[in-house]
Amino acid sequence: MEHSALQAVIAISIISAIGLGLGKIRIAGISLGVTFVFFIGILAGHFGLSIDSNMLNYAESFGLVLFVYALGLQVGPGFFSSFRTGGIRLNMMAIGVILIGTIMAISFCYITPVSLPDMAGILCGATTNTPALGAAQQTLKQLHINSSGAALGCAVTYPLGVVGVILAIIVFRKLFVRSKDLTINEKEDQNHTYIAAYQVHNPGIYGKNLKEISQHTNCRFVISRLWRNGTVCIPTFDTVLQENDRLLVITSDKDAQGLTVLFGEQENTDWNKADIDWDAIDSKMISKRIIVTRHEINGKKLGSLRLRNAYGINITRIYRSGIQLLATPELILQVGDRLTVVGEAASVHNVEKVLGNAVKSLKEPNLISIFIGITLGLIIGSIPINIPGISLPVQLGLAGGPIIVGILMGTFGPRIHMITYTTHSANLMLRALGLAIYLACLGLDSGAHFFETVFRPEGLLWIGIGFILTFVPVIIMAFIAFKLWKMDFGSVTGMLCGSMANPMALNYANDTIPGDNPAVAYATVYPLSMFLRVIVAQLMLISLL
Repeated sequence: MEHSALQAVIAISIISAIGLGLGKIRIAGISLGVTFVFFIGILAGHFGLSIDSNMLNYAESFGLVLFVYALGLQVGPGFFSSFRTGGIRLNMMAIGVILIGTIMAISFCYITPVSLPDMAGILCGATTNTPALGAAQQTLKQLHINSSGAALGCAVTYPLGVVGVILAIIVFRKLFVRSKDLTINEKEDQNHTYIAAYQVHNPGIYGKNLKEISQHTNCRFVISRLWRNGTVCIPTFDTVLQENDRLLVITSDKDAQGLTVLFGEQENTDWNKADIDWDAIDSKMISKRIIVTRHEINGKKLGSLRLRNAYGINITRIYRSGIQLLATPELILQVGDRLTVVGEAASVHNVEKVLGNAVKSLKEPNLISIFIGITLGLIIGSIPINIPGISLPVQLGLAGGPIIVGILMGTFGPRIHMITYTTHSANLMLRALGLAIYLACLGLDSGAHFFETVFRPEGLLWIGIGFILTFVPVIIMAFIAFKLWKMDFGSVTGMLCGSMANPMALNYANDTIPGDNPAVAYATVYPLSMFLRVIVAQLMLISLL
């Protein structure tokens, strides 16, 4: 077929459609997902399909940029918060997985005939990290080195990269994990928002207002309702507590016991069930979830709005990107936050006007900030960075620049009143579209020589090395985290899946391990791990070539 723009678009679209369709197939609960697009592209290239080289280069670059920037926007809001106390430990272990794999890959370059560019691709496939492959390819092009070997290395090792993490988890669990470890550790996660009712029986706080009481405790809490003498009210900092007051409190699991000591007695009622009708608790108060849609609220601290004093309401919980947050005065609001507001109906209605609650407006894409972010990412990615000990300056390139700017925009955009919010479905669409285009082009580019590489001794060596780079770092760090640092098995598996950028392994962990510790740990380490994989892929090539 004659090369043209139309032919290129049709070829990429058909490859993507077939690959995405096959990606829905699961074998033993495991699927390669969007990676099937890569292998369909390889098959198409093997059977002689090609498109114009300029179109191929453009589509591949654009798909990569779109994917990594949307990925940065997604992980940005939780990126820096992941370095808090518990997150530091998890991220240090994830860095350990990355360092062990990188050191092993470099060592294999000296003890096997595999070249460093090919080894970079093998490492990217073994860690199922296509953004890192994009960064490696961009670096090789800057060095005027053929990057097709890196793509082939990634292609032949990717399938075992997916399966290898799951196999490592299974082997480690069989050897070292007892059934009681899982049942005990299911209860150890104490970071969730927790609702409890207390009765005031502590003489030490009689006659004191909530501001004085909160200053003398390390527990974080929000009082949603106060019952006294058969009436209910929304307490403020000036509210004085009396004996036998009943309080409905939003706090965290780890602070619940401390609040029992502070107030006097915790009631036995379970207030954390999903089917509680909050509006039926009392006749005067209603509970409503309001979405922040007014751009003027974006980037402001919750306390600066003074909604409690102005309207006599209370904000008890805030939902952001699927995470439930405690409504502290220092919390910086973002467009798209969902606030649970408690108060009289008229007051809640007034607060709704302040916050916006125009759900329809959230569905409109904020394309200006997306294009500005991509432009800034490409500019930053093209800036040469001189690193001591490395002869050539490092460029973050098409993968590194946009993902850094995406993280920064997702984190700090609201603080400078820039609307960076995208709905989950919109972000997923951008990532899936960009990744599908990138993988289709990558497969086409490497398909012509794929099978002749796999079915020769060199290809078998690549597959073996790739499996070792997947399996060994996971087993080593699992042993250190679980046996030496005494971490729960759920958090260990989530950390390992996040450090290897392997959502398929996370799905397996979620299905086989009680509780949601794997998902929490995965989300904690994934942003930093993804960022480091992209940077390490470039540094490894520039410093050693």
